[in-house]
Amino acid sequence: RYRALQLIGQGGFGRTFKAINESKSNQPYCAVKQFWIEPNCRDQEKAAELFQQEAKRLEVLGKHPHIPTLIDYFAEEKEQYLVQEFIGGNNLAQETGWNESKIRELLLYLLPLIKFVHSHKVIHRDIKPANVVRSQKDHSLTLVDFGAAKVVTEATGNKTETVIGSAAYTAPEQLKGKAVYASDIYSLGVTCIHLLTNVHPFSLFDSGDNSWNWRHYLSQPISKQLGDVLDKMLE
Repeated sequence: RYRALQLIGQGGFGRTFKAINESKSNQPYCAVKQFWIEPNCRDQEKAAELFQQEAKRLEVLGKHPHIPTLIDYFAEEKEQYLVQEFIGGNNLAQETGWNESKIRELLLYLLPLIKFVHSHKVIHRDIKPANVVRSQKDHSLTLVDFGAAKVVTEATGNKTETVIGSAAYTAPEQLKGKAVYASDIYSLGVTCIHLLTNVHPFSLFDSGDNSWNWRHYLSQPISKQLGDVLDKMLE
């Protein structure tokens, strides 16, 4: 039903393909996210059940105009798949010329979107420039790749989870398998300072002082107000 055309993303927990939905007469493009149950997972059935629960939550999130619509989800040969609407356009990692006004616009766009995701008890866990796509059609921003998303329940609240995400943008607590809602805010903050400086996040953090030195890499100054907001996001 879904024919992969090209690999468009790959990480430690899966990969994403641009594909064609051959079950539709017009054969539209879609994004197929393939990810694996951990090899040491003893309860394959339980893992598949949890996957279905999370997929159903993503089905609700996909009703938001700036989150890809969930088309399908299934497990096959111990591998799990999410099929979502394909968003054509460049991701933010492919854009240049970031300044204060563009970062403010980005925050005003994404913070309400993240609030919507969190209101449905979901933590995205992989916010980074490559996972925000600017639509070719209307230049709006879409948050993609919910394959790493975690549904928060009372049972999972204090449980240590598998470490998922992109290390350069991942909050310290998430690196310990303890992602919380604020972990997404941290990742968005790192995304902003990366775009502003065009310097890799690992180079913006001084491990000796245990502090961020992103202001040293700015090509043009920004307001104290925005700087304070970004520092707060990175705390």
